[in-house]
Amino acid sequence: MQRERNSANGRVLAIDYGTKRVGLALSDPMKIIATPFETWENSAKLIEKIAGLVIEKEVDTIVVGYPLNGDGSPTYLTETIEEFAEKLKKKTGVKVELYDERFSSSIASERILKVIKQRSKRQDKALVDKFAAAVILEDYLQDIG
Repeated sequence: MQRERNSANGRVLAIDYGTKRVGLALSDPMKIIATPFETWENSAKLIEKIAGLVIEKEVDTIVVGYPLNGDGSPTYLTETIEEFAEKLKKKTGVKVELYDERFSSSIASERILKVIKQRSKRQDKALVDKFAAAVILEDYLQDIG
């Protein structure tokens, strides 16, 4: 069953959460295009920074990559992600959804190999994080489209 696109023309923010870095991707207001945005350090101010971004970019939905093993069982990060998503929901007041992120990092790495020609730039782990967030967002947007 497909979900309806939100007619408010707010953006969707996708988050690829990691213990060191957090990749971010944003949709356009029509919720059609997913674009890698930035990679931020995971710090005590992360929720606050994301709340500011939600206001600045007029985000109405946050999609958080939900880590599962290949067989669908929880990973060591699954509970942490659930808690993070709940804190985001309380702080921002927007809809927060968990979305299966299996294989997003490997897909992101493949895309980076195709797009980024300079080897030293391809080694940048922050690049993988924001591209992985974009993969999560693309999949999510296809599901609601």
